Order: sequence, then structure tokens, then C-alpha cells
Amino acid sequence: MTDYPSIAQLVPHDEPMIFIDRAIDIQQDSVHCQVDIGENNLFFNLEQNSIPAYVGIEFMAQSLAAWSGYHSLQKGEQPAIGFLLGSRRYISHCDAFGKGQTLDVYAEKLMEDNGMAVFTARIEFEQKVLASCQLNVYVPSEDKLKEMKTRSQQ
Repeated sequence: MTDYPSIAQLVPHDEPMIFIDRAIDIQQDSVHCQVDIGENNLFFNLEQNSIPAYVGIEFMAQSLAAWSGYHSLQKGEQPAIGFLLGSRRYISHCDAFGKGQTLDVYAEKLMEDNGMAVFTARIEFEQKVLASCQLNVYVPSEDKLKEMKTRSQQ
């Protein structure tokens, strides 16, 4: 196992919007991250001691951001902002993620073209799939980001 940079170094978010805790494994076309369910998460419900299962989409999206950020750092670049374009077939086998659970978030790239990518992703707890979906994401090039910024200032 490799020591990976902190999630704060990989994901272009600031606290309290970082929802995943650590990268476990990052390969060319896949990522494995973990999330510790607890009160430190913005979506944690103190009365129910849980986080709603729909937040799992963001756990998956941030795992993809960690994957992208790691590969950017490997090329000597800073992690770029990315966009979650949508999710397909989000299936949850639970209503909430309970306090004290450590979730394993896995994603694999199905295809990539010109900054657009499609990943299949799943969340597991104790090797049981709790949620799964397909995510469509976009990471614009530096030139595209500059063009977007210029347009927004006009």
C-alpha cells in the first residue's frame, strides 16, 4: 500500500465540504477511498446518528476528485476543479449510513474522452454493497478554465 497525500491536498474543496477521509488505493483507472461516518460530516443527523444514503453520491464524486487530483499531482500540476454532470442508476440498499461505520468507496473508469469521463462506483461496508451508481464527470483543461473565467467576467 502506498502513502497518499491527504484528501485536502487531492480534492479542491475546503472544510467543511470535504466528506471523504482518506485514499487507500489509486490506480490508473480506479480509486478506493474511505469515509468514517461521524459527527464531523456536515450532513450528520445527531438525532438519528447517521448520514442519509443520498449523500453517498457525493462520497463517490469526491473519491473521483481524489483520483483526478492524485494524477494531477503526479504530473506536477495542482488538482483541478471538476464537475459532476450527473449520476445514473443510483441504487441504495439502505436509508442511511450509521455512526461508526467506515465505508469503502470504489470507482472504476469506464471511458474517458477530452476531459469527460464515466465511472462506475459503489459504496461497501464490511464487503457488502450499500449503494452503487454510474457517474458522469468533466475536468476541463487549464485553457478551457481560463476561457470559462473570461466569459463569466464579460
